[in-house]
Amino acid sequence: MSDGVTELIEAGGTAPQNGERRRGIDRVIMLLEALLRHRAPMRVGDIAKMIGAPRSTTYEIVNSLLEAEMLENVGTEGYVYFGRAMHLFGWAYSHHNAHYRRILETLDRMAAETGETVQLCGLRGNKYVVLDCRDSPGPFRISSDVGVEVSIPWTASGRLLVGHMGEEELKNFIPAGDYKLPDGRIIAPEEFFADVALARRQGFSETAALADRFTWCMAAPIHDGHGAINKTLCFVLPVDTPEARRGELLTLLRERARGLSLAGG
Repeated sequence: MSDGVTELIEAGGTAPQNGERRRGIDRVIMLLEALLRHRAPMRVGDIAKMIGAPRSTTYEIVNSLLEAEMLENVGTEGYVYFGRAMHLFGWAYSHHNAHYRRILETLDRMAAETGETVQLCGLRGNKYVVLDCRDSPGPFRISSDVGVEVSIPWTASGRLLVGHMGEEELKNFIPAGDYKLPDGRIIAPEEFFADVALARRQGFSETAALADRFTWCMAAPIHDGHGAINKTLCFVLPVDTPEARRGELLTLLRERARGLSLAGG
């Protein structure tokens, strides 16, 4: 396995210089990112096109990742996808990080207690992502795929996660096209900035019928050891959930998020 890892780091040349080695590592990262974004097995040729790398170099990287069990072959037509080593890396992270284990236990407990969809959310670059999710067991099920990148202005969590930024920072951070909702409606940037300021003041955020016209989203911040917000705890509800019920769930959400925070905000 160690030889395979060495090969994938040095893929693209037999005696790479520092710059070449850096490009090789970059291509490994790009390849894994491409599979993550595609969310399904891909042929090596298609991966090469997606990451803009020579087919021969991509085959070298893929073969090394296969040897390291970071990828595995799927079917008999040349498709590859994440392998069992990737599962072990994720398992090691979740079991080593005691705080993350507490968060997952809280997700399980809240979903069981309320029967609602509960999510752990964060940022990845300048996009919002669901980091983990427990779906509602009821007939009306609302969920977002874990790891799929979504425009920040579409989300309640996004308004909390960028709360440390001023308007100029937000203008530079959020792509102009991200204010356009899936159904074509446009969120005015000034409206979003006001929402961010409100979320910062009140310590939670709620949105209705943005990314999905049928959902009401509420989010509460989880503060890290420095008081920063890099994760949120969220409920995703049917948009017609009665106000009294929403109030109960918001109280519970804020209480559990405070319990998970490592420092006050």
